[in-house]
Order: sequence, then C-alpha cells, then structure tokens
Amino acid sequence: MNANARFTHMQDGTQEDWAIIAADFSAYARQLPKRIVAHLTLLEGDFGGFPVDRLTHSLQTATRAWRDGRDEEYVVCALLHDIGDTLGSYNHPDIAAAILKPFVSAENLWMVEKHGIFQGYYFFHHLGMDRHLREQFSGHPQYQATIDFCAKYDAAAFDPAYETLPLSFFEPMMERLFAQPKNSIYKAAMQEHSPA
Repeated sequence: MNANARFTHMQDGTQEDWAIIAADFSAYARQLPKRIVAHLTLLEGDFGGFPVDRLTHSLQTATRAWRDGRDEEYVVCALLHDIGDTLGSYNHPDIAAAILKPFVSAENLWMVEKHGIFQGYYFFHHLGMDRHLREQFSGHPQYQATIDFCAKYDAAAFDPAYETLPLSFFEPMMERLFAQPKNSIYKAAMQEHSPA
C-alpha cells in the first residue's frame, strides 16, 4: 500500500508529502496511454448519424495518415483528433488539443485545435453556417497543413469498406509519444522523480 501525504490544506504540505505525491504522479502518468485507449473505446458504436462510428472514424483517419507516410506524432494526432466528442460536444478539438499539448509540436497542436473549423468547409453551408470560416487563418503557417489534414485524412475517413488498422496497432505509438512531455511546467519535476 502506498503512503499518502498528511496535509489537509496544501499550505501545510512538506517536502516529504510532495515526494510521495510526485512518486505516485510519475507512476500514474505512465498509464496515460492506457487511459486514452479506454476513452477512445467509448467512441465505439457511437455513429452520431455518420456512415461509421466515431472510433472507426478516428482509426481510419490515423490509418490514412500512417499509410501516407506521416510520422508517429502526426498519426497519434490523427487518431485523437476527435477524442473530445464524448465530453466536448461543442468544442471537441479543444479537448483533443488539451490532451496532446504537452507532447506534440506547436504545428501539430495548432492543426488539431483548429481542425473543426477547417473541417467545416465540407458541411457548414449545409447547416446555414459559413463554410469559409477557415479563411480567417489564411496567413497562418499551418493553414495549408490543416487543409491537407482535413482533405486527405479527416474528411475522407467515413468509408465502411476501408481496411482500417485496429487500435492495438497504434498503442505502441501512443506509449512512445506519451512517455515524456515536451511542453509542461512539470517536465523537470517528472524527469527528476522518474524511476531510472
């Protein structure tokens, strides 16, 4: 059984307390890929009116990116781009971006965060919205890359007949990507308290 910190208010925490918490955090953080897989499986069977369920769409987006030669970071971004659908019905890209932010490049993060607006090019006009909302970002360095992500992978990933790779294929990629944050205020502390 693990020890627990003894404080009842954070202001009373000691270095000993925080050593206990840091050790537990490190072990918990290493399980992040498993928790993400568990959350992705919540998308299975949820069609939302689409031709494939949300998990298949996510897997198909990642499969298409992988088969097109994209690197693992990009492929994991493609896999998780819609993970927020279950909790962020009105802002799902923000949830995916929040999960990925400590682990991916600024370029891939921007693409995930903005993909909802860019994907709208294909359907916003059918809902009485402006399909050209993405044009507000026309001068951004990731503008064309995000158009390409949507056109090649996201918008094309609704084919029930497509040979989609299983989630297990992508799990090792997630384990590698989520092994160490690149951008986090806790990065140095994580490295200091990680087991050798």
